[in-house]
Amino acid sequence: MRLLHTMLRVRDLDKSLAFYTGALGMRLIRKTDYPGGEFTLAFVGYGDEVDSTVLELTHNWGKDDYVLGDAFGHLAIAVDDAAATCDQLRAKGVTISREAGPMKHGTTIIAFVVDPDGYKIELIQRK
Repeated sequence: MRLLHTMLRVRDLDKSLAFYTGALGMRLIRKTDYPGGEFTLAFVGYGDEVDSTVLELTHNWGKDDYVLGDAFGHLAIAVDDAAATCDQLRAKGVTISREAGPMKHGTTIIAFVVDPDGYKIELIQRK
């Protein structure tokens, strides 16, 4: 067994694709419209679905708002330098919700950014 993907519902698929592919450097793996169900699925990631976990962005046509709830926490992405990554993302207009620094009660350097729908993405600096 292995984890295949995580799904997020998004309001504006174009904005979300620009964020995940442009700002975070993922690539669009596949995108399919389902007219009968009035939704589009777009899969993005850093590797192929064959051997990497990817992110499924689901856009339900005509739906322009979601309640994020309080059960979902965040996605996490490994980076070489969290502070430099924040600077690069800030220059691209990405909201930084927590600047790079040691995690509370630990030494791992982390930061948080926010995607267009308000989902949190943790940047974890790898040693």
